[in-house]
Amino acid sequence: MQKILIIKTSSLGDVVHMLPAVYDAAQQHKNIDIDWLVEENFQEVPRWSAYINRVIPVALRRWRKIPFAKQTRQEIRACKQQLQAKNYDLVVDTQGLLKSAILTRWVKSGASIWGYDKHSIREPLASYFYQHKANVSRNQHAIHRNRQLFAQALSYSLDDMPLNYGIDLTQFHNPHDFIDKHYIVALHGTSKANKEWSMEAWLKLIQAMAALDIYVLFPWGNDREKQRAEQLSQSSKYAITLPKSTLSELANIIADAKAVIGMDTGLMHITAALNKQGIGLYPATQTVLTGVLTAGETNLIKNIEAEATKNIDNIINQLLVML
Repeated sequence: MQKILIIKTSSLGDVVHMLPAVYDAAQQHKNIDIDWLVEENFQEVPRWSAYINRVIPVALRRWRKIPFAKQTRQEIRACKQQLQAKNYDLVVDTQGLLKSAILTRWVKSGASIWGYDKHSIREPLASYFYQHKANVSRNQHAIHRNRQLFAQALSYSLDDMPLNYGIDLTQFHNPHDFIDKHYIVALHGTSKANKEWSMEAWLKLIQAMAALDIYVLFPWGNDREKQRAEQLSQSSKYAITLPKSTLSELANIIADAKAVIGMDTGLMHITAALNKQGIGLYPATQTVLTGVLTAGETNLIKNIEAEATKNIDNIINQLLVML
């Protein structure tokens, strides 16, 4: 049994992007045991894969805010103990950052350490922490980069291997019984203001869905997003602000939606992993590198970028066709 540790800590979209590589490896090597080191806020995602044995949470984002606190020291010590409790044969840092490369040193010596070479990585200094380095073009989607790195580390070919997130979709069902009609999910929140859609656009969407007796569900992750969702919900009975939800709860809601429309956010990548149809809006991001990809030969999600995201009526019409 080959024991493997994945280091892919964040962010949400990046973690989802790693799932297809895990599926590839599990299909090519039946006798492997895969663990995953991930930021605590995203630890639900690796658990969706049937091919992950153990998920080890790390809290780099929280620790760096209080680096000298007693709790921080205790948690770091506990994390190191978990990593060193197992004799890993292979460690693959797919994050490609200095902070993730340093984590490879927390593993018990003897493991073969893999990562991107200095020409393929976001932070070239990180490559010096790896024993084995893969050359993978940066001019391609993050999912394809992860798959190629893992294929090189585990010595298998990706030829004739279609994209598959390896998630058992039967585990997802809508946990909320307050909605008994058809609905779409509107992922309005995103990390930066220049990636957002206007209130006017969301209001037009709500009106179009109301005409079809379809509800629009608005999740939120922080106070600003909650305020916007509540403001939109006041415009129509067909607009609903969801309660604070975990990633698994949101995945369940998305799985039962007729479609999903959303900004450049990790939740859109969860939508893709669940093989749902919808529209991804990318006002300030190149979709060729991080756009939403569903499994199979035909992408079920239409990615729209740059100035095209301002054509609200056209986008709503495209969504209507899906319904």
